[in-house]
Amino acid sequence: MDAQAWLVVNSLTGMGALRIAQLVARQPAWPAGWLAALPSRAANELRLWLEHPSRSPLQKVVDETLAWQQGGPSRHLLHRDHPAWPALLNELPDPPVVLWAQGDLGALEGPKLAMVGTRRPTSEGTHNAQTFARDLARRGWCVVSGMALGVDGVAQRAALEAGGRTVAVLGCGVDVIYPASHRDLHEQLSRLPGGLLLSEHPPGTIARPAFFPRRNRIVTGLSLGTLVVEATEKSGSLVSARLTLEQNRELFVLPGSLHNVQARGCLTLLRQGAAHLACSVDDIIADLGHWAEAFIPLEDAVQPSLSATPAENLPDSLLASLSATPTPIDLLVHATGVTVSDCQQRLLMLELEGWVSQQAGGWVRLPRS
Repeated sequence: MDAQAWLVVNSLTGMGALRIAQLVARQPAWPAGWLAALPSRAANELRLWLEHPSRSPLQKVVDETLAWQQGGPSRHLLHRDHPAWPALLNELPDPPVVLWAQGDLGALEGPKLAMVGTRRPTSEGTHNAQTFARDLARRGWCVVSGMALGVDGVAQRAALEAGGRTVAVLGCGVDVIYPASHRDLHEQLSRLPGGLLLSEHPPGTIARPAFFPRRNRIVTGLSLGTLVVEATEKSGSLVSARLTLEQNRELFVLPGSLHNVQARGCLTLLRQGAAHLACSVDDIIADLGHWAEAFIPLEDAVQPSLSATPAENLPDSLLASLSATPTPIDLLVHATGVTVSDCQQRLLMLELEGWVSQQAGGWVRLPRS
């Protein structure tokens, strides 16, 4: 089936993701087998579209998506028969029928780990999210999250700044910026190598509360496991934790202080024996490494280049652009005129040598004795 056929199937009355998945499992031939298997109303809608597409309301969805795709080379419609479709999604009982994608489809390559957590992380939680996301990115793992405030956004920014891959699954259309304060992150995910936005909702769809729990099943479904960084006892991140276990994926949590309200959900998961304790990325890879090898050999993961230009010989503009105030990498690229990948590689080398440090909001130059 092609993209138009999947779009139409996705729009049929009374046919949600679960019913469509159950029908797909029967492997009906297109279109005769589908017409025979669908409920009468849906079958009539499909028949009208097949015979007289210009008279069918379903054609509007097709036309709107085609027009949206023509708006830029980084816009795609993914479906089961698309070469970039993530196979792990097919293991869900109710996988999305189609996914609107904006950005770099290469982000879907390699092993993936979902990172979720509170929208109000502590300074420790923010630091941990950054550290784990950067380390995962440098080892060739893709960070998957929902571009929400707090841990989601922190982790995805860190993955991009480390030159890695990250996928944001949205509870709105891929062209809708939500939350509004993440306009810059939305732009980076759309245009930087390794960044990708995904949604099962058509472009232009506004965010609604009911969409976010459904979105979470895709975040965890894309991933080999989920890491909960910080979560309160009633955090929405615990929905992702439950979905992870229901999908037979591995669940990891970071330990936290007994006095930290933002960590009590994590402690509850540990007390219940539902999750693995993760103190470093090595703990996660030790449990998931054998699964990850099916996606990418770990020796091929992104590693820092230690043979890059010595710090003393770098263009003065790079170090001169840094100060004690965090500077985002996109501003550094603009100021220095180097490519994103070259800037990321050089910053990483400088960080290893103690010249710079990454903090919330960007990179800072460290004082030298």
